[in-house]
Amino acid sequence: MLRLELIDISKQYPAVKANDRIRLRVEPGEIHAVLGENGAGKSTLMKIIYGAVEPDEGEMVWDGKQVEIRDPREARALGIAMVFQHFSLFDTLTAAENVWLGLDKSWSLADVTQRISEVAHEYGLDVDPLRPVHTLSVGERQRVEIVRALLTKPRLLILDEPTSVLTPQAVQALFVTLRKLADEGCSILYISHKLDEIRALCHKCTVMRGGKVTGEVDPRQETNASLSRLMIGAEPPQLDHKTATPGEQVLDVRALSLARTGAFGADLADVSFDVRRGEILGIAGVSGNGQQELMAALSGEDTRSPPDAIRLFGQPIGGHSPRRRRHEGLHFVPEERLGRGAVPSLSLAQNTLLTRTEAVSPFGWVSVKRTVALAQQLIERYNVKAGGPDATARSLSGGNLQKFIVGREIDAAPKLLIVSQPTWGVDVGAAAQIRGALLALRDAGCAVLVVSEDLDELFEISDRLVVIARGRVSPSVPAAQATREQVGRWMSGLWHDAAQEEALHAAA
Repeated sequence: MLRLELIDISKQYPAVKANDRIRLRVEPGEIHAVLGENGAGKSTLMKIIYGAVEPDEGEMVWDGKQVEIRDPREARALGIAMVFQHFSLFDTLTAAENVWLGLDKSWSLADVTQRISEVAHEYGLDVDPLRPVHTLSVGERQRVEIVRALLTKPRLLILDEPTSVLTPQAVQALFVTLRKLADEGCSILYISHKLDEIRALCHKCTVMRGGKVTGEVDPRQETNASLSRLMIGAEPPQLDHKTATPGEQVLDVRALSLARTGAFGADLADVSFDVRRGEILGIAGVSGNGQQELMAALSGEDTRSPPDAIRLFGQPIGGHSPRRRRHEGLHFVPEERLGRGAVPSLSLAQNTLLTRTEAVSPFGWVSVKRTVALAQQLIERYNVKAGGPDATARSLSGGNLQKFIVGREIDAAPKLLIVSQPTWGVDVGAAAQIRGALLALRDAGCAVLVVSEDLDELFEISDRLVVIARGRVSPSVPAAQATREQVGRWMSGLWHDAAQEEALHAAA
């Protein structure tokens, strides 16, 4: 008997038909991938299964019986759990309190706290149940969501981009968990843009394009190229990564030490590195090792740094505000798209005003016409699928919103661009487009600093690499000379070999 069957599920939104007569069959113990571009309708379909979105038509059959799931509570009662790409957590509550809210009230908060620790340990997911969510990095929030889902002992687990901010080691640990769940009879619907993961993990793969199912295949019998062709109709474009010829020093960070601002952050200790014109420096690391604190110090959100600890073109900027740093040529793309990179309820045109001032007069008057024109220019230049400049940020898929935000900052012609998690949750084609844009910016003479937990991404676009672990930064190593094994060791802080450091500094 099938665990889940969808029959002709359709959902129409004002500007687009997200799902068009979708058929899907999932067996018990099956890990079933749903593959498609950003905006293909995958997330809408998963929300319909979970009861968060109501379909316009179609049938859903659960364990052989037709059901109507009107809200997530009914889905959870059936044994359906979902981990969303954009997290549904309250920032002011602890991880345990967030998990407790979604559970049967027969559980006490103390029981939930203990069970979180047990499940996190059992499945190799590092989660502190007592930490407030606002102190967690994106990767740590992802782990809270996964543990919350596992706590309910689901019969169907829906994962929307679960590994987008996990390290390779954590991904492998998660795969062990998912295979164990499948062996126990749990069905898994797995959304990912990482084709290698789908081929390694999943038993079946349903491919969607433009809201329709275009095929079902066994991903273990496919190649990345064949899956890409099914998904986007073509193979992803190949990046032209030319050898860098770095110029003058743009960013110089020297002996930067900062105490954490909260009980659960990371102290920065003697952080030193530089970035030059015409190069991309990649920063690798497990989430929660000081990336948030470093990005806050570099972007100007945290102005406690000694002025000389951060220099831009030789000038101390440690105490400068984010606005002043933008005026001096430093632009920043945060890891959180909704809430920090863009205001969810505002239009794309209005969101351009967060970091762009071309449409604002010296007296503070905003030209609506110029704002709309700028947003339209970004939509067209970066191939953003949206309902136009008036579309709200929250109405875009994750990948399309990311293209818009990254495009907004690249289009400003920065002298230094700092990007955190540039292709988190972005499909193959959009990821290639963003990475290509970063390489083109580098080739135009910009200094680029990329913080990412995706090692494949860092090796693909970086000229030099450093690793951040426990608030400290490793020596730099040319990306062409680094190995994933070496970087993986460094992510545990194992680079403290004086002879090795000296050799690496000489090579860099």
